[in-house]
Amino acid sequence: MEQRSVAVIGAGIIGTSIACALARAGQRVTLIDRRDPGEGGASFGNAGHIATELLEPLPAPELLWGFWRMLTAFGGPLHIPLRRLPAFAPWAARFAVAAFKRAPNTKLLAPFVRPAVGALDEMLRDIGRSDLLRQHGHYEVWLDRKAAQSARAQALAMERLDVPTQPAPADLLEAARAAAGANTAAGLWFPKCAHVVDPLEVVRAFAAAARERGAVFLRRDVQRISPRGTDLEIATDAGPSVVNSAIVCAGAWSAPLLRPFGLKVPLEAARGYHIELPGESPLVDAPLLYADQNILVTPMSGRLRASSFMEFAGADAPPDPRKPALLRRTLGQLGYAAGHGETSWVGARPVLADYLPAIGRVGGTPGLCYAFGHQHIGLTLAAVTANAVADLFAGRPPRHDISGFDLRRFG
Repeated sequence: MEQRSVAVIGAGIIGTSIACALARAGQRVTLIDRRDPGEGGASFGNAGHIATELLEPLPAPELLWGFWRMLTAFGGPLHIPLRRLPAFAPWAARFAVAAFKRAPNTKLLAPFVRPAVGALDEMLRDIGRSDLLRQHGHYEVWLDRKAAQSARAQALAMERLDVPTQPAPADLLEAARAAAGANTAAGLWFPKCAHVVDPLEVVRAFAAAARERGAVFLRRDVQRISPRGTDLEIATDAGPSVVNSAIVCAGAWSAPLLRPFGLKVPLEAARGYHIELPGESPLVDAPLLYADQNILVTPMSGRLRASSFMEFAGADAPPDPRKPALLRRTLGQLGYAAGHGETSWVGARPVLADYLPAIGRVGGTPGLCYAFGHQHIGLTLAAVTANAVADLFAGRPPRHDISGFDLRRFG
């Protein structure tokens, strides 16, 4: 393979996994981000869940009719500030259109998601960091009224998608019921899922593996990308650099970098929050989703991480202190020693209106590629995406069809 200089813009989980794959394939890689690897976006604080059950994009007709039940005002995870409605409306309109294309969009997304655990396991093994992955599946639990009915409905929905489930162990259900003071509990085990013990360490591991193969990391704020003959000029706050190729992996901040090339990018930031419980023992060594409360509790190195919320306040809006406070109160009701700590985190998940990722080349600018918009499953899809991009750069057909992820689908 001819060695060419490649700039990977964005050092989150997608950018670092791509940088690792390209560097290991012999490319000269420069990884660029305004923050250290993993610290500038959603990768630092994600839930750590390798979600191979999430085969369907979120937009669906039933969600359009009942989305109001998900609003935080009614105890749900969804928050759309009134001040953002004018800016949010065009994205929401595209989301509504995508809701009636869920079946064909699932056919695009599902084959990309199914092999995610195996791809991540292989990539971590290749760099000697298999210790970061736990293949224990995950659990979903419902408490009190309609618990058994909800579990049966979810099992049937997963069966239609060919996602295996089993009834959750009785001892886990009893522990969850007793801790929450609930009358009944029901639940499912998803054996094909997995989790990582520290998402930030996964990002750092990929960045370190890339550097071992000659990649360079630059802490810079990328301001624009411009054609320069057959190459590309990357303008940053510390001056320009010229490279043969570039890949935009800047998450929720990707759209402005591609807008000058005529691409429509209906991108929003669905911000999530987490709090951590140091020293707290998990009920089970796997992610545990409290489905009615929309809270995922994941065991990590030396702590539990509890994640929730889908806030469309803008990628750079200040954190809302009410959300971690509500998360702590709800965890306390579920039996966790959530305390009154002040440490919490908010991060911007990049979501396109149809909830499919953006992976492809910029038409008319062959050296410019992109990989972002992985919504709530960026960690899940990191290795699969890295393999696809490495295939593109090697001139091979990608091992998974990515044609449906081309941004030209938006016009």
